[in-house]
Amino acid sequence: MADKEITGHVISDTSANSNPLSRKLNKILETRLENDKETLEALKALSTFFHENSLRTRRNLRGDIERRSLSISEEFAEAFGTVKLQLDSIHQDVEAMNHSCQDMVQRLKAARDQTSDLINKTTDLQKESQKLDMRAKVADAFLAKYQLKAGEVKVLRGTREGYLHEDFFNALNRVKQIHDDCKVLLRTNQQTAGLEIMESMALHQETAYERLYRWTQGECRGMTGDAVDVTSVHCRAIEALQDRPVLFRYVLDEFGTARRTAVVRGFIDALTRGGPGGTPRPIELHSHDPLRYGGDMLAWLHQATASEKEHLISLLRTATAQSRDSEIQEILGHITEGICRPFKVRVEQVIVAEPGPMVLYKLANLLKFYKYTIGQLLNKEAALTSTLAEMEEFAQKVFFNALTVLASKLVEKVELPPADLGPTATLSQTLSLLQEVLASHDSSVASMDMREQDFAKILSSVLDPLMHMCTLSASRLNPADMSAYMINCLYAMQTTLSLYEYTDHRLEMLQAQTDAHVDTLVNEQASFILSRTALLQVYSIALQHKPEEGPLSSLQGMNTSTVKDGMTHFDGFLASPDNYSLPQCDFVQSTAVREKIQQRAMGLIQGAYELLYTAVHNPDNLYQEPNAIMLRTPDQVKSLLT
Repeated sequence: MADKEITGHVISDTSANSNPLSRKLNKILETRLENDKETLEALKALSTFFHENSLRTRRNLRGDIERRSLSISEEFAEAFGTVKLQLDSIHQDVEAMNHSCQDMVQRLKAARDQTSDLINKTTDLQKESQKLDMRAKVADAFLAKYQLKAGEVKVLRGTREGYLHEDFFNALNRVKQIHDDCKVLLRTNQQTAGLEIMESMALHQETAYERLYRWTQGECRGMTGDAVDVTSVHCRAIEALQDRPVLFRYVLDEFGTARRTAVVRGFIDALTRGGPGGTPRPIELHSHDPLRYGGDMLAWLHQATASEKEHLISLLRTATAQSRDSEIQEILGHITEGICRPFKVRVEQVIVAEPGPMVLYKLANLLKFYKYTIGQLLNKEAALTSTLAEMEEFAQKVFFNALTVLASKLVEKVELPPADLGPTATLSQTLSLLQEVLASHDSSVASMDMREQDFAKILSSVLDPLMHMCTLSASRLNPADMSAYMINCLYAMQTTLSLYEYTDHRLEMLQAQTDAHVDTLVNEQASFILSRTALLQVYSIALQHKPEEGPLSSLQGMNTSTVKDGMTHFDGFLASPDNYSLPQCDFVQSTAVREKIQQRAMGLIQGAYELLYTAVHNPDNLYQEPNAIMLRTPDQVKSLLT
């Protein structure tokens, strides 16, 4: 092959390009096989049967190729012959099918011509069937909206003794909804149907409400235990009965009656049997202690009232069609009315026994407190509120009667003043009682105006008889003893009243009386000092002396020696004034009042000395050497006494 390629190149170099063979060879040699896909495919097909590269095979190559092409053509013709046979078979089948279809078309045309009337009738019937189906659906929807199911009717009717379930209330709501929906029908041209349905639903409603009322009534009658179990079914029953106000009210009355019986029984058990297992103990065991007895009963009443109100609120928690506050208070008043009589009888027994003013007053305040507390749960017209108010008023009345009796005893048996002129034991005991009463009143819940009125009434009932008793007791004493005794009594009263409010007016009255008795003691103290210093007569004459009577020294008892002798005694007083104190002043228990008496008495002594000093130093009175008679000036005396 290489030799041939070299020979070809030589020939191409030596021969002209006009040779056709040369051009073909050049073209073949210049061809790039990697870019000629057809040539590559031809060579690849050639390689399948060209196995030996020899002169003979190369010479026979063209014939081999032609024979191979002929073989392939024959195979192709044979394969297409089979296909042709199959296609001919298919053509025959199609022709047969075409013939059959033509026959069927002819038959269908004939059948259509014969059944056209039937088809039209069938079409009309189908349309009518569609209309009827639509009407059936509308009728079913209407019945579903405006009629009850058999199960719902059975649930509504049921038995009167049967327990109510959720299905009953759902069915009842369904009846109410249908009844309300019928109002829409009445505004259309279906009024007859609407009226008939409304009438039917009304009958179902009446039957259902009758059963509901009977069942609820029976349930309420059974609520007589200490604990009330208000279930959701009870609440739904009460809520449903709102649409029947009369039945709703009857059920509430039935509940109130049942709970009234339970509360009365519970109150009697609390009084006589106590709690479960004896704890707490029966209230009657404390009947000897009026405050404990009354307090336990009132506490039980308050607890029972609050519990019953909670039961009512729980029962009516879903009955929100309107406000139920007034109905709750009214039913609660009916429930608590049953315990008024046994409570009132026992409280009256305690009050009538008259355990004493202090106990009565504390009991009255206790009743007032619970009247206010329980009154917040009940209305003003409730029997229990009225009973508490009545018992409080009765306790107040008996309390003031006891004070009146005490005042009468104070005046009837007047006790003599003690030797120290202090308050008597009766006065101290009465003031101690008054102090306890006022202290108890401070803790009451009354308004300020009511408390002020009560204070005024109590003070008048106690202090006025005490003042009268003290006046009678001191009526046989001399002025000094009387004043000291009255000051001590008044001081004891002031000390007691000063601890409390609303006593200002009474304290002013006591202070005015104290000041009057202080004035008396001041005068007695000054007279006592002047009498001890022999200046009382001298001071009296000098005080009453008039110029037309002549010189003061010429009057009897006013000569120089007498005045000088008195001044000598007065000097002794100035040296030790404490030795000249009036004994009654030492009995005054108030240190402030005692000091006040001494100061005012010293002021009177200073005034008396100044009067005598002025009279002695007056030339008209003809005293010789006045400075020798009265050695000290008024200012010096004042400085010594202060």
